[in-house]
Amino acid sequence: MSASILIAEDDGDIRDLLRLYLESEGYRVLEAADGAAALALARENMPDMAILDVMMPELNGYELTRALRKFSDIPILILSAKSQDNDKILGLNLGADDYIAKPFNPVEIVARVKAQLRRATRENSTTLTVGELSLDTATFQLTKNGQPIALTPMEYKILALLMRSPGRIFTKIQLYEGAVGNYFEGDDNTMMVHISKLREKIEDDPKDPRYIITVRGLGYKIEK
Repeated sequence: MSASILIAEDDGDIRDLLRLYLESEGYRVLEAADGAAALALARENMPDMAILDVMMPELNGYELTRALRKFSDIPILILSAKSQDNDKILGLNLGADDYIAKPFNPVEIVARVKAQLRRATRENSTTLTVGELSLDTATFQLTKNGQPIALTPMEYKILALLMRSPGRIFTKIQLYEGAVGNYFEGDDNTMMVHISKLREKIEDDPKDPRYIITVRGLGYKIEK
């Protein structure tokens, strides 16, 4: 059965454009012109992914993201006319998986939808693979080119979070909350130490990392 995509966007022309491109790829599209209607659709239909505009009546995209995260872990892509780093960080911290500024290329939207749905499918597997790295989430064992690498529990949790979503940018707060469950002011430096230790273990050259990449002003991501 084809995946269903919820579009929450108050601009009818943009909804029509996204629906056209997504349906051409075989996706089933659900549409809402405001955040409240989108939330009701999500509760009733449980879509596989959501594309949310930031500036909407009733509930804006950030408020809708927060509401969706109370009952769903589907991938969320935020659309916004705002492209400042602070806006991106806010969206990511609230639980969004991706963020793209308007105006956008609908072909890129489709590509990002496919990537997020592949990631969601991959999360159901017990083995995560990125390049030469293989992480068995059942036995908590990491190997690189077949050679075992010992990880601390904290390093395992951080790496598993990154490897489940290659290419996704995680803020330091997201990584810390994903690994520990809460975040306190001052934990940024602790996360930097953990990332540094991980790089020493998995990178050929920790000073020129191939896997764990720093995204200036935002956080970290892992690349294939």
